[in-house]
Amino acid sequence: VQLQASGGGSVQAGGSLTLSCAASERTHKTFIMAWFRQTSGKDYEFVAAGNWRGDATYYSDSVKGRFTLSRDLAKDTMYLQMSSLKPEDTAVYYCAAGGPGSLSEITTTYTYWGQGTQVTVSS
Repeated sequence: VQLQASGGGSVQAGGSLTLSCAASERTHKTFIMAWFRQTSGKDYEFVAAGNWRGDATYYSDSVKGRFTLSRDLAKDTMYLQMSSLKPEDTAVYYCAAGGPGSLSEITTTYTYWGQGTQVTVSS
């Protein structure tokens, strides 16, 4: 299974970006998809998780109300729509997949990881 993350970039505070995570296969092995982020020298921070069925989502408190997950089943792609971005959202964002199971903020839940995409928010 391969995950391809894209969509990062630089934006001013208050702006928006949409990240994409394309999966090479959509099976029980990738039933749950998540986004994590990491800043230099720190552990992965959970951002959001959802499933391909679209009936469950889970957001960290730090992004709830600002970030939204969506999916395109025809493209096997999950999106993270980020709005009202803040400088503290600056990080390398990673998508991850695992399953079957419940949505989780724990990194070991996810078997497959994509490469990171940099998001930089300037004040």
